[in-house]
Amino acid sequence: MDVRNCKNCGKLYNYISGMPPLCNACLKALDEKFAVVKEYIYNHPGAGMQEVAEENEVSTMQIQKWIREERLAFSEDSVVGIECENCGTMIRTGRFCKACKDKLVNNLGSLYKDEESQVQKPFFKDNQNPKMRFLDNK
Repeated sequence: MDVRNCKNCGKLYNYISGMPPLCNACLKALDEKFAVVKEYIYNHPGAGMQEVAEENEVSTMQIQKWIREERLAFSEDSVVGIECENCGTMIRTGRFCKACKDKLVNNLGSLYKDEESQVQKPFFKDNQNPKMRFLDNK
């Protein structure tokens, strides 16, 4: 059992690996804030990130985190955007732009193909007998 202090309120809670370092009450409050922010963005599609943050009493860092997690996405005509982590192009959601995602997929696909071609071939040729041999011990 991993007991930690909540990063938001300081209360002790049972930490579950892979989850944010927040207690259940703070996680629930954060999810409620997310719903409010999402509704605000839907109703005000031209709003900037700073405006969304101020109107909903949430930090711009939290909004950027939701965008990187692909929980939030802004429309193409919106002034809000974040930089691709690889090339710096402005994107509306996620961590990478489409070109960088495609490049990563192609690199991973070619890596897999290289591994397939390097699979070990059998040690014995087809015409050899793979039985065990003994040396004469004289």
